[in-house]
Amino acid sequence: MTAATLDKEWASFGGRQQLYTHQSEETGTPMTFSVYLPPQYDVGPCPVLYYLSGLTCNWENVTAKGGFQGPAAREGLIIIAPDTSPRSDDVPNEDRYDFAIGAGFYVDATETPWSKNYRMYSYITHELPAVLAKTLPNADFSRQGIFGHSMGGHGALTIAMRNPSSYQSLSAFAPIVAPIQVPWGQYALKGYLGPDQNRWADHDATALANAVGWDRDILIDQGDSDDFLEKELRPGLFSAACEAANIDLTLRMQPGYDHSYYFISSFMDDHIRWHAERLK
Repeated sequence: MTAATLDKEWASFGGRQQLYTHQSEETGTPMTFSVYLPPQYDVGPCPVLYYLSGLTCNWENVTAKGGFQGPAAREGLIIIAPDTSPRSDDVPNEDRYDFAIGAGFYVDATETPWSKNYRMYSYITHELPAVLAKTLPNADFSRQGIFGHSMGGHGALTIAMRNPSSYQSLSAFAPIVAPIQVPWGQYALKGYLGPDQNRWADHDATALANAVGWDRDILIDQGDSDDFLEKELRPGLFSAACEAANIDLTLRMQPGYDHSYYFISSFMDDHIRWHAERLK
């Protein structure tokens, strides 16, 4: 495993916003991710917080529009924003916004032709941390958190719940919490994992709440004017599962907010502070 290549760097809030690329063994393609290094990074080890983006997005959306740099500089957190899928001219694709390129759903595909490249679960949980360890000597991987938006919220919840020893803090913005029960998830999971729904449960936060639980707390913010709320997101399903499993969930329904980065940036400071309190 080799270190990533630094492509660009910008000064930001006393720290550095960076952009890296590397050749991924998991996806078989070049992968790009952004890194925010707070000013504290130059003094000593800092906790690591991963942000997983939603459908159609890549590393740039939250990096440019999420407003995390100021709060991360204040709290001394490294923020990692990976891509949402492999991207290359020879990567299989479909003419849909909710499947294939830009929509990896943070799973390891088992079905042809997706299984060769769409291995985002292993990329996020294993390969990316290993690459970062070679690249960022002052990143403290004993203190890791994860959060995300929409499809990335789904990824954050399921990845953390399946790997509780790896992540000490967890939150989400408007996550897909029950993909087995909603159209976005049903199409993606069938395409990537095949028709047997028993194989989908490891990638469904509501199912995982019942199956494996989570022994820490979770923060979710959800706009009540989100166009996807009733059909695709359905946070009440996860809330009910957490209550049944005695998981400490704070679900905040935010009046008037939609699914956009206007919503995310409005509550980013809260989420950065939430993670910082649990990672220090």
